[in-house]
Amino acid sequence: MVGPGLFCLGFTIGTGSVTSMVKSGSMFGTQLLWVLAISAFFTWVMTEAYGRYGIVTGDTAIHGVKNRLRGGKIWAVVLICGLVVSQWISLSSILNITSNAVAEVLYLCIPGLSQGAGYWIVLGCAVVIAGTVWVVLNKGNYSTFEKILSVLVTLMGLAFILSMFIELPEPGTIAHGFVPSIPESPDARLFIAAFVGTTMSSPTFVIRPMLVKSKGWGPQDGKVQRRDAIVSASLTFIISASIMICAAGVLFTRGITVEKVLDMIYVLQPIAGRFAVALFVTGLLSAGLSSIFPIMMLAPELISDYRDGQMQTGTPLFKILTGIAALAGLTIPILGKSPVITQIASQVTLVFVLPLVILLMIILLRKRSVMGDKRPGVPFTLLMCLALVFACIVSYTGVVALGKLL
Repeated sequence: MVGPGLFCLGFTIGTGSVTSMVKSGSMFGTQLLWVLAISAFFTWVMTEAYGRYGIVTGDTAIHGVKNRLRGGKIWAVVLICGLVVSQWISLSSILNITSNAVAEVLYLCIPGLSQGAGYWIVLGCAVVIAGTVWVVLNKGNYSTFEKILSVLVTLMGLAFILSMFIELPEPGTIAHGFVPSIPESPDARLFIAAFVGTTMSSPTFVIRPMLVKSKGWGPQDGKVQRRDAIVSASLTFIISASIMICAAGVLFTRGITVEKVLDMIYVLQPIAGRFAVALFVTGLLSAGLSSIFPIMMLAPELISDYRDGQMQTGTPLFKILTGIAALAGLTIPILGKSPVITQIASQVTLVFVLPLVILLMIILLRKRSVMGDKRPGVPFTLLMCLALVFACIVSYTGVVALGKLL
């Protein structure tokens, strides 16, 4: 009953979105809402583009690039490598922040536990989480688990929206956030790139034709596909904006800056009171786990797409690649880096492969041999080109921002 757009929404909205929006709202208020709005608009453009390709051709993205473009095998391999590397970096940050959230709860329950053992507790939590997800994936019974997680994430999302209305900033302040401006802060460009990375999520575009194919949609389902893309992009903006506005109303107005995981619970105190810690940590852990599942599956999913356009689970290759992903995810917890800043920085890496993801689909959609008389017209082609220019500008911004951070 759930369309591919809502599946992709669950992939897109995770710990990266929550952390980036809360941190930005606490530092800049609603000043960067315009970046989020532009990103959400171009998210719709590319969701519609990949969905349109899927229903017209009945093909998947990587398989299509490989077989329908000149030099397609090379481009497909480059695309797979770029997506997998960026997602594994994101996976490591997600594991880091979720394990830190669990550790923070343990510290609250057992006073003095963090003294001298904090690093090992966080690392132990990361190992347990990664190992559990790997076992569940390879047992093939993760469907029910993900349904439970989706309920918990929904509860946290509703809590953010309710808190936003309780501590709602002035309407003029919110409206001013849609006027393009860049805060006078060395971190501002980092947040801009992070917003685009977490909103215009390249993997969600690439896997959309596979999801459309699994739904059995064809050329006759153009209106359904279009509506699904609009709903997905709209909810991406609404949920992300509500978190930022909530943080602006609760944290920015009080001068509270988020430095560690539990600092973010303040945004839920107006609605949850003393239960804010439990609600936020449960929701954050659920958001993290619901993102860890698809990220660990991404490499075998893309390789299956490259081979024959079909998803295969339970194979030896699937077990090996998900295991490698789990090990790669332990990198940042082993290094012991700050969970908040590494989560935001990891979102920036996602924009580097975005221009290629957009460019390849523009080429595919404009080929008459691929789309026939279903090729997009000049207005939609122009929108895709604008999305490409926007992605290139943000990618350059991300390189500069990461260079200063490192």
